[in-house]
Amino acid sequence: MASQEDVFKKLVAHCKEYGFVFPSSEIYDGLGAVYDYGQNGVELKNNIKKYWWDSMTLLHENVVGIDAAIFMHPTTWKASGHVDAFNDPLIDNKDSKKRYRADVLIEDLIAKYDEKINKEVEKAAKRFGDSFDVELFKQTNPRVLEHAKKRDEIHERFAKAMNDNDLAELKQIIIDYEVVCPISGTKNWTDVRQFNLMFSTEMGSTAEGAMKVYLRPETAQGIFVNFLNVQKTGRMKVPFGIAQIGKAFRNEIVARQFIFRMREFEQMEMQFFVRPGEELKWFEHWKQFRMRWHQALGFGEKKYRFHDHDKLAHYANAATDIEFEMPFGFKEVEGIHSRTNFDLSQHAKYSGKKIEYFDPELNQSYTPYVIETSIGVDRMFLSVMAAAYTEEQLEGGDSRVVLRIPPVLAPVKACIMPLVKKDGLPEKAREIMDELKFHFHCAYDEKDSIGKRYRRQDAIGTPFCVTVDHDTLNDNCVTVRDRDTMQQTRVAIADLQKMIDEKINMRNLFKEIVK
Repeated sequence: MASQEDVFKKLVAHCKEYGFVFPSSEIYDGLGAVYDYGQNGVELKNNIKKYWWDSMTLLHENVVGIDAAIFMHPTTWKASGHVDAFNDPLIDNKDSKKRYRADVLIEDLIAKYDEKINKEVEKAAKRFGDSFDVELFKQTNPRVLEHAKKRDEIHERFAKAMNDNDLAELKQIIIDYEVVCPISGTKNWTDVRQFNLMFSTEMGSTAEGAMKVYLRPETAQGIFVNFLNVQKTGRMKVPFGIAQIGKAFRNEIVARQFIFRMREFEQMEMQFFVRPGEELKWFEHWKQFRMRWHQALGFGEKKYRFHDHDKLAHYANAATDIEFEMPFGFKEVEGIHSRTNFDLSQHAKYSGKKIEYFDPELNQSYTPYVIETSIGVDRMFLSVMAAAYTEEQLEGGDSRVVLRIPPVLAPVKACIMPLVKKDGLPEKAREIMDELKFHFHCAYDEKDSIGKRYRRQDAIGTPFCVTVDHDTLNDNCVTVRDRDTMQQTRVAIADLQKMIDEKINMRNLFKEIVK
């Protein structure tokens, strides 16, 4: 069986070969941790964004959207704390001259102990078969207990160091547990120091008159500074939410794992404004709603988990991540945070403007508290691709690579194919294509054998291949091949659009989410 690392390499190669993701400016040897989305990638990405946007704005009468500018007045970032506190703890290896995030090195160390535990469990499961009790084994096996003790020790020290912002202790953990540089293999480390992640540039017509501005490192602040604009013009009553999809920029030193951590990325964020004292109830509500949104895609509940934060931001009173099982372990895809009234209070303080809501039911004004849901489009894209990528052995020794992308998100919904390029079949196929293209994204393919064409569509995740053959001219029916089962069904052309629409319509998922 291929290792997860091999699978991940294949997935990255597949993304390039089939027009999903390309390295940015590749003809100039690329730019580190910056990627472009190809013709299939942009369709999948847009479908993910639509799934999120509609689930927020259609399913909730009290959630509206905005699109704020990337550039903001620089004081915004003083108020938000990004100018003074948006730092990563970095450490250099003196031999390889490579720079790492100290927290990531320690997280990887903790993950190694988890892997050791999992290996012991897997070995025992094979040995004991059906009678194997995982929990009992974990509680009694000496090797597992030893690994768990070590992991918990490191975790406790790490959580305290992060909370205390104790850079010396972070280095000490790396020294004590003999963490080596992956490149040089040595333990020759510098001290840990902070590095600000914001990109800055200048705005203005002359060098003397230029103002230092930043590329936004998150999209949330555009929502907070527009709170009063939206609330007043939309006559919004608390509780209500403001949603936004947009680009953000972070000068990540340790950008890695393909599109998982990039310097230019896209976020889907919703800030939900609530009465003070009701925030934890709404935190729980959005936590459950967001998990249902993910699970409705059908990748299986075991692929997701909540991970509560060890280190809360100083302004937060609850925070959790939704993690997805990537080929390189469970990783954060979405964060849900109870941010109290920190953001609106800070902007009121720095701007000198009163940012409050008058609650007619309570007959009083207050600064609303905020629940944030924030999901990375690129991470979501990667999780969909990772879960969908399948290598299958078929009967007769053949094999195929198929992307089992949920049909609602698939870049191409149906590919129309004439069996041969003659006898009036292409003309009939074009007729069908010209009708279906008004309803969903279709492709037309008449090159190569029908088998090769099926494989091409499997590789980009097209749920349905529609073949026009000689019988079609007589019975007005086509053969529809299902991507996942490869079963073929005869369908009347008149019923084709309805049949495909039933399988690819997002309303099916929405009904599951709001159950």
